[in-house]
Amino acid sequence: MPSYAQLRELLDPASTVLLTVECQQGVVGPDSALPELAREARSSGALRNVARLVAAAHGGGVQVIHAIAERRPDGRGASRNARLFRAAERLAVRQLAGSTAVRVAPPIEVAEEDLVVRRLHGLSPVHGTEVDALLRNLGCRTLVVTGVSANVAIPNAVFDAVNLGYTVVVPADAVAGVPAEYTPAMIRHTLALVATIATTDEVLGCLERPRGRG
Repeated sequence: MPSYAQLRELLDPASTVLLTVECQQGVVGPDSALPELAREARSSGALRNVARLVAAAHGGGVQVIHAIAERRPDGRGASRNARLFRAAERLAVRQLAGSTAVRVAPPIEVAEEDLVVRRLHGLSPVHGTEVDALLRNLGCRTLVVTGVSANVAIPNAVFDAVNLGYTVVVPADAVAGVPAEYTPAMIRHTLALVATIATTDEVLGCLERPRGRG
């Protein structure tokens, strides 16, 4: 884990953005299309930790971006070049644009100043979306990545952000995947090679000490 001084330097509110990944009703909510993942996100405390980080970001002047995966009812523009996409088409709960399934899930609160980026295709919350342009316009240097899943979208987001030149911080207890034991192994053996790994409490210790933007 990084020292407090190192983490505090990385998490300057003026150049830090908090990204929540697919923390939406249809993924981590009670009526999730992926009940095993939803249970893990909740029982592990990951979703609650994301909510804590979002609240601290709101209080500390850190920009929050919510990355949402959705599809049109007619499927236009959606990817079909992987088993995951084709399986999603057969799920009872579909992430349809405008539906409850694509709303940010409680206990995460969305503030007026938050940005919500919706994607209709692909696996990554960053590549091929507005996220990179928004981060650059916001003056972001450090991206804090949270949410689900540790199996696909989280590593995609981390790798894409690193490739684009951002420093990435991953609060290990604010991400979830299935099975439960996969997440810490993936973080230790993969994400730790390219990102700064911390805990939610360590990140909160930095975010909850407001320092003015600009």
